[in-house]
Amino acid sequence: MIKVENLTKKYKMGKNNEVIALDGLSFEVKDSEVLAIIGTSGSGKSTLLNILGGLDFQYKGKVEIDQKEIKKYDQDYYRREIVGTIFQQFYLIPKLTVEENILLPITFGHQLTKDASKERLDYILEKVGLKDRRKHKPSELSGGQAQRVAIARALIAKPRLLLADEPTGNLDSKTGEEILDLMKQLNKEEKTTMIIVTHDSSVANKTDRKIILKDGKNVENN
Repeated sequence: MIKVENLTKKYKMGKNNEVIALDGLSFEVKDSEVLAIIGTSGSGKSTLLNILGGLDFQYKGKVEIDQKEIKKYDQDYYRREIVGTIFQQFYLIPKLTVEENILLPITFGHQLTKDASKERLDYILEKVGLKDRRKHKPSELSGGQAQRVAIARALIAKPRLLLADEPTGNLDSKTGEEILDLMKQLNKEEKTTMIIVTHDSSVANKTDRKIILKDGKNVENN
């Protein structure tokens, strides 16, 4: 589903200073696979996520999603239909209810009928265990519940690719395990390819495969 070849990304830091964030990175991800990208701060994880998320096209090398170079996609279409993202900080809108937050990705531009949207919402609320919290505001939720809302929001439009940036980083270990188990369960049911970026080896060890980044290079792939 994903093919990355010789991906290089550099940042200019002043006139004569250049930082290499990704240095000839190459890897592939199979359809419906759960892949962990693990590395310390500064290893290139966030830069890679930005590129795969369609937020940064200023790179050298090749990035193909479903056999199509990512730069050739319409950017709005790609971010609306192809990719969903889960963040460490949740980023829920405080004034909106759980169901309103979840529906945001299909509120604008996504072609679903009202009945289809309701059916999809009911299904995803059931899957993440939040049917009885649908009218609650984010301030009324625990950290684990808030992350479940974020997962539901990322999956509501049935993306082909789900990117998760430290999805358990703000959670205690027990809740983090529950969230990871939920994501793996949804991966099986939704057939969504998932890439989980983490610094936690215990999280990476529970995925199908992991890639270890160091200084923008793939130093281990297993």
